[in-house]
Amino acid sequence: MQDDDFSLFQSAVRGVKPLAHDRADVGKPRTNKKQIATRRANATLSNGETRIDGLSDQFVIDVSAEDELYWARDGVQEGQMRKLKAGQISFEGSLDLHGLSVEKARELLWDFLAEAVKFEIRCVRVTHGKAARVDGKRPMIKSHVNTWLRQHPQVLGFTSCLPRHGGTGALYVMLKRNMLEGRDE
Repeated sequence: MQDDDFSLFQSAVRGVKPLAHDRADVGKPRTNKKQIATRRANATLSNGETRIDGLSDQFVIDVSAEDELYWARDGVQEGQMRKLKAGQISFEGSLDLHGLSVEKARELLWDFLAEAVKFEIRCVRVTHGKAARVDGKRPMIKSHVNTWLRQHPQVLGFTSCLPRHGGTGALYVMLKRNMLEGRDE
């Protein structure tokens, strides 16, 4: 009977080639250094077009990957900002800026906020990512978004999200509403 089992096994594995390596795949992706270098280079490239949107990059506020961001325009009630920080003001729109160039992120953010204001949306979420970089430099998109939102005339305030909504990789952004329910300030 043992000979039958052995011949059955041999016929079942006929044509199968042994593995060339003896290492297990742990599922952890390798960092593609060339791709990361290309993304970083693209993030600082300019396509030659200048868009006038009132946002300046002259003084970008340097923030680290894990920094919690918080800012409120003068006159915004502390109670409203506490609610925003606690996630008690639901966001009605979301924008993800992961992996974009600084220029593209700026353009999308400006258009996204303009549309949110047009539809009288009170709160949106902007996911900028953390971009924890091995070279120790600041997260590009996070630092720029932090700077741009402070300059945008329709932004009343922003704060880092709760962990379930992105934590320090995203922001709740409270916007002015002009027509509905009176003034927000």
